Amino acid sequence: MTRLLMSKRQIPSNLRFLIKKMEGYRKNVAMVVMNNNRQVLICRRKGTENWQFPQGGIDNNELFEEAMYRELYEEVGLKRFDVSIIGKTKHAIKYDIPSSIRSKVLGGKFKGQLQTWFLLKIKDDNYSINLNCDDFPEFDMFDWVSYWYPMTKIVEFKKEAYREALKELRHFI
Repeated sequence: MTRLLMSKRQIPSNLRFLIKKMEGYRKNVAMVVMNNNRQVLICRRKGTENWQFPQGGIDNNELFEEAMYRELYEEVGLKRFDVSIIGKTKHAIKYDIPSSIRSKVLGGKFKGQLQTWFLLKIKDDNYSINLNCDDFPEFDMFDWVSYWYPMTKIVEFKKEAYREALKELRHFI
């Protein structure tokens, strides 16, 4: 579809360049969930020592917020009424998956992810984290940590994206 539009020159050349540059990246939402103690939720990927924020892909015809709430429930069991959106990145943040592991990540279909980040606040203390809401849970452990602590636990290839997102979202706190 993108190639068809680009070949018909219906898109200005500067936008064609941006679209081409983003081909091969999976659209994704990522969530920084903050509790009432100003700690953020990080989760350990099942069967690994890799920690990350809840995140996930955007389905066809799904809006960013719809994807965010769906992924939030599937990954950590939080529902729409458990959280408030207090911030969102202005632009999507991109990271590349190293070519050495690309075939093992996301089925080898993508060279990276293009993430829109949300900062969420738990509304009250009457919530429960449940890592088993999906048929194939991604996480086996979670922790509440200080805002910048996740930078010490994130895999190297995601660090710059996390730094950029946390830096932008901190202004909403």
